[in-house]
Amino acid sequence: MKIFPSVLLLILSTLYETVDGSHFRGGIISWRPLNNTPSGSHASILIHQRYFWNRQWVGFSTPYCDESIVTSQAAIPVGSTMTCLQNCSSSTYTPLSTVMTSTDCDANTLIQSWAGERYDTLSLPLTTSITIGFPSNAWFTSLYIGGGLSWSIVNRLNLAVRPDGYINTSPVTNTLPVVFVPVNTQTVHVVQMADNDDTDILKCRWSNAATSTNYNRYDECGGVCSGLPVSTVLYSSN
Repeated sequence: MKIFPSVLLLILSTLYETVDGSHFRGGIISWRPLNNTPSGSHASILIHQRYFWNRQWVGFSTPYCDESIVTSQAAIPVGSTMTCLQNCSSSTYTPLSTVMTSTDCDANTLIQSWAGERYDTLSLPLTTSITIGFPSNAWFTSLYIGGGLSWSIVNRLNLAVRPDGYINTSPVTNTLPVVFVPVNTQTVHVVQMADNDDTDILKCRWSNAATSTNYNRYDECGGVCSGLPVSTVLYSSN
């Protein structure tokens, strides 16, 4: 049986000073079929979005989030959409809201984050092979590279039936979209990753903006491509 490698884009951000300024703190998009055995011409797909924001962003009303907001599962009012970016004619995908349900609020003076997630179920044709994503701006200003610049969070949604007869599932990670590390200190960060497709080989790679050659055929990192020091080493294997 042919083994399909799955690629998990690594978009990690390194903080070196006190956080201030713009509002985006990272995000993750993943998806899976509710039934990975094909039946007919369509499949029900569960799409997961997870984003982190600056809780003190001027676009948010005061009082800013606290644990009571998380307990009540209040919405994070980011009124944008996750859209189809490439090869859209292969699918009937329609834009999904990015309004999140609150899952975490951290008022620590260094962190000041508001996190949320949402799930949507879509019925899509098995011809679907598209890049979906949420590009916008701006990253918070204290990033090592790209502070205040644009972001681009993308994922390839390919429902072609695999050689083993099942519908593909995207790899997932439970790592935080933003990783805080101390200055001038060697740090090892393990990206936890998994895939429901048992025969897939998971490898990490850096996101890039090479739209003519990368897997997504779209800018995968916006203003934070190559966002870590040149001495950073990425070990791709799980």
